[in-house]
Amino acid sequence: MHNYKELKIWSLTIKLAEEVYVLTQKFPDEEKFGLKSQMRRCAVSIPSNIAEGAGRNGQKEFKQFLGIALGSLFELDTQVELSYSFKYISEEDYNSLQESITQIRRMTYSFQQKLI
Repeated sequence: MHNYKELKIWSLTIKLAEEVYVLTQKFPDEEKFGLKSQMRRCAVSIPSNIAEGAGRNGQKEFKQFLGIALGSLFELDTQVELSYSFKYISEEDYNSLQESITQIRRMTYSFQQKLI
């Protein structure tokens, strides 16, 4: 069992979720139950799955939950693309999110490879 709060990827995903929440506050009202809600759920799902996996019985299960977190990260990446395309977020915010997503993706893949 891992202490997920000591994992750098968990900390980075918490920051990513915070950033998504702040940025989506600016979305149009009609996105309240659409893209805004979906992005927030994805952003919360990523650190949640890392935490859940860390609390499981073994490294194999942890690796599986890291895979689920990656799936949510890819989903969020697509939603960021859409948000930028719809002009809901600025180029600066888009680039910041993309940088965070890329860093987290690489770290998660690397961490998965270290687990048996």
